Amino acid sequence: MNASEIRKKYLDFQRQKGHKEIPPAPLVLENDPTTLFTGSGMQPLLPYLLGKKHPEGIRLTDSQPCLRLQDIEDVGDPRHTTVFEMLGNWSLGDYFKKEQIENYFEFLTEVIGLDPAKIYVTCFIGSEKYGIPKDEEAAKIWQGVFKKVGIEAKIAEIGSAENGDKRGIKEGERIFFYDDHENWWSRGGGIETTPKGDPCGPDSEVFYDFGEDKQDVEKYGQSHPASDGARFMEIGNQVFMQYRRNDDGTFSELEHKNVDFGGGLERLAAASIGSFDVFKISLMRPIIEKLEALSGKDYDNNTDEMRIIADHLRGAYLLAAQGLSPSNKAQGYALRRLIRRAILKALDLGIAQDFLKETIAPIAEEYNSLPDNILTNRSGALEILEKEERAFRQTLNRGLKEMQKMVSRDADGVLTGQDIFKLQDTYGFPMEVSVEQAYHDEIPLSKNWRKEFDEALEEQRNRSKTASKGMFKGGLEDHSEMSTKYHTATHLLLAALQKHISADISQKGSNITPERMRLDFNVDHKLAPEELAKIEDQVNEWISADLPVEFAEYDKDYARDELQAHGSFWERYPDRVTVYTIGDSKSPASREVCGGPHVAHTGELGKFKIKKEESSSAGVRRIKAILEN
Repeated sequence: MNASEIRKKYLDFQRQKGHKEIPPAPLVLENDPTTLFTGSGMQPLLPYLLGKKHPEGIRLTDSQPCLRLQDIEDVGDPRHTTVFEMLGNWSLGDYFKKEQIENYFEFLTEVIGLDPAKIYVTCFIGSEKYGIPKDEEAAKIWQGVFKKVGIEAKIAEIGSAENGDKRGIKEGERIFFYDDHENWWSRGGGIETTPKGDPCGPDSEVFYDFGEDKQDVEKYGQSHPASDGARFMEIGNQVFMQYRRNDDGTFSELEHKNVDFGGGLERLAAASIGSFDVFKISLMRPIIEKLEALSGKDYDNNTDEMRIIADHLRGAYLLAAQGLSPSNKAQGYALRRLIRRAILKALDLGIAQDFLKETIAPIAEEYNSLPDNILTNRSGALEILEKEERAFRQTLNRGLKEMQKMVSRDADGVLTGQDIFKLQDTYGFPMEVSVEQAYHDEIPLSKNWRKEFDEALEEQRNRSKTASKGMFKGGLEDHSEMSTKYHTATHLLLAALQKHISADISQKGSNITPERMRLDFNVDHKLAPEELAKIEDQVNEWISADLPVEFAEYDKDYARDELQAHGSFWERYPDRVTVYTIGDSKSPASREVCGGPHVAHTGELGKFKIKKEESSSAGVRRIKAILEN
């Protein structure tokens, strides 16, 4: 069964079980300061897992494209990718462990036909320190589902993954207990780092066994489900949110428990074809075949390069098709990094200029099923990527010339660490390329070149640390009380600008910390002192009126056309949006699409004071303001 069939079968299966299918979220979430990209299927649903009611009910399912750059250095092996598609289902206070485990086992074995004898699972071993028991409930449910297919599933208590590497698997063992580093879910990671007030709980992971012949004992130790190596691959994780961390650090059981399931489509497809290599599945194979044709080289002897190119260009296409452009900041820098790493590997394969056009075609076809409100710039994506390719190839040419000059100027004819740093910092020539090119051209490197490079890099970091201190993901530094107040005040400021300067003004950027707020907006002139005074007075008038701040979810078209809610990124919003209204619902001070957080009444804000108005860029002005007690 290929990946597209598995996706369809999964969503059909979950709908038959009473789940409502919800649309995927964009890879770049607005007003989410916690991450650069959507890295899991549950991330857009976190408010509902925290207690907010979802408009589609208490049983949900979807297929969510995800991007995680923390795995970028591992791409090149058979299973790591930065881009993946997460199949998900959720129970928001409805069913719990028994129904979830039985349903997923049914899907794996009866719907997509995996051999139950190759399925292994893990559960949480418990925490004596925090009074959280071993998850024997989940283990017994697993024993029951295996027994129904004639398999006696013995239980192993391993604890840490390192212990498993030493002891391996005993005969008949199929259910494994691990500690909180493997089988506990919270937004902070393990038990100790679970944020106060957050839901959390044990999880039960599902693994597929590709056979004992795949294990490499000398390299990885004895194989077991949580070990490295090519024998076991995780194909699903069921999180049972049954606890909340209290303010005193203890844990108490939730009255309404949730289930959060996520299973990687690529890995399920790999298990379905019996290959540990996810780059051999139907989603990846057309890209690999195109690279083989362009390079004249075969995949089996060039796996690292072809895997990196295939993975990175999938991510680059998704980001460019959502309207993102390469830059040196935040998400734009991530896009640039993906493109440039792919180009460097293409050079290693001997693929010449302008290879993107043909390589992107099968990737774009792969994502035809994604809705237009997610991929808002399909037609312009290739142009964005090709422009970056041309620019980077010019950078490489310029860097090579500069490298030759540096070597010729050096008395010993060597390339130093300071030279390599300058090539990267000034000319955009990556350190890895400099070193590789030096070896290729037989240019000697200084004895301590790496130390010299690191020292130069550290000096630059120290210089830029202060300058970068105020830049935060998603506009908010954190979700503290003051950041929440400033976020609400930003809505009032924008509304005051629209009321007193121009109704066409929209937000072009914001940056919020617990100390101040900053708003960028489109206007074609410097605001006069009397205009600034009007804006400041208006915001303070709304604050003094102690207006209520309320939110509700609506269909996007209704929010835009009927409610006349303000939004800066309509083309990127999902079909359902959250609208925050400040003031009377019939004649509000502000009505804007936003993800929060906000205060309950404007009277909580204090006195609003504009500190500075200045130019941000052509046609864009910037206001910095504070709130005083």
